[in-house]
Amino acid sequence: MNKDLFLTNSFGNKKERFIPINPKKIGMYVCGPTVYDDPHIGNARPLIVFDILFKILKEKFSNHSITYVRNITDVDDKIITSSKEKKLSIFELTNKITDSFHQDCEYLFCEKPTEEPKATENISLMIQMIEDLISNDFAYEKNNHVYFEVKKFKDYGQLSNKNLDELIAGSRVEISENKKNPEDFVLWKPSINDEPFWDSPWGKGRPGWHLECSVMSKKYLGNEFDIHGGGRDLIFPHHENEIAQSRCSNETKSFARYWMHNGFITMSNEKMAKSQGNILKIKDFQSKMSGQVLRLALINTHYRQPLDWNDELINNCKNTLDKWYSVYMKTNQNTQIPLEIFDPLLDDINTPGYIANLHQLYSQAAKGTEQDKIFFTKACNFIGLLLEDKEKWESYKKASSKISEDEILNKIEERNNARKSKNYNLADQIRKELHDKGILIEDKDDTTAWKYK
Repeated sequence: MNKDLFLTNSFGNKKERFIPINPKKIGMYVCGPTVYDDPHIGNARPLIVFDILFKILKEKFSNHSITYVRNITDVDDKIITSSKEKKLSIFELTNKITDSFHQDCEYLFCEKPTEEPKATENISLMIQMIEDLISNDFAYEKNNHVYFEVKKFKDYGQLSNKNLDELIAGSRVEISENKKNPEDFVLWKPSINDEPFWDSPWGKGRPGWHLECSVMSKKYLGNEFDIHGGGRDLIFPHHENEIAQSRCSNETKSFARYWMHNGFITMSNEKMAKSQGNILKIKDFQSKMSGQVLRLALINTHYRQPLDWNDELINNCKNTLDKWYSVYMKTNQNTQIPLEIFDPLLDDINTPGYIANLHQLYSQAAKGTEQDKIFFTKACNFIGLLLEDKEKWESYKKASSKISEDEILNKIEERNNARKSKNYNLADQIRKELHDKGILIEDKDDTTAWKYK
């Protein structure tokens, strides 16, 4: 790929040509899950968006030049609360949810990141960063708490493009008698009763959530790196706080060069979130349909735009993939795709534009040569589609149907008899019944063929 890659940088909110700090050592950090509950569809969107960006970067710059870091937050107030509710130890809970998360990633055909650090594995480095912030006069300790003093960082709010008063007014600020100012955020807090803790210069406690990503990105990518990604809801306060503590600790003029944020997923125009009670967990789809359906649904809309999740979207994606599988051909590593196919992806990961190119390639493949079919399949593979063979795809359709093959054949025979006796109402009724149970039938040359929807 000789053409330039353009990305929309949330820092300034404009599309920019991507120029890496070092083309041979590109770093990308994406905020991963807080493992207190099974991931939902909203969590799946950044997984897939940045998985595709990872693929683009490797294709453009080489496999060995990209370090993709996605963290696991395995210590957090939400985890402590959830462990008590579920009557599991924190270790049991975080291991269980982490395993579930990895299963979801595999189900969605996401590649493994280069590194996947856990917060609990990096506590000593977090303590060191806090000590550096105190030493640099950007943090203070009181009653075993350590806080970052926001007013001392003059660039606070630049990512959000808001001043400090606006940010405070539009957010929930934790009130504490230990703070100098309401906007100051916690770097270290004491642990009480049976909460997990680590020894520190400020007593037994645990790190603040924002600190974790600053430490883990520094460990694997250095003080400054290329891309930082996550959901739009993380811009404030999480990413603002990351910038503040990282720059002040490391004494740098920047942190990440390009900030990328995906839009929300909605249901009936309401944000999908656990707090809203309208979540759909990824694992609930695994026995019902291929992960490719979810993947296609999540990239049908540009990643920066909101996406409304509904049955029509899912059915359209099922039908599209079913059509595409009709020309599926196995590929090999030597298969080369015309480079112009990739143009939309180089334009700020324009997946709808790329899907439009796939529809064109499908039309060529449907009436073309075996090589056309291979090109099409390979182009689908690039964004994580048509990675299962036809048999696996059909097995999902079979599993989602509500009727056995013997019942299908019996119903078709019953319908054929109804047609012979000109009982067309009954014949239509049987057709509808089969359709409702996931079966499509087609009459041709005095025979009736059927297939799963």
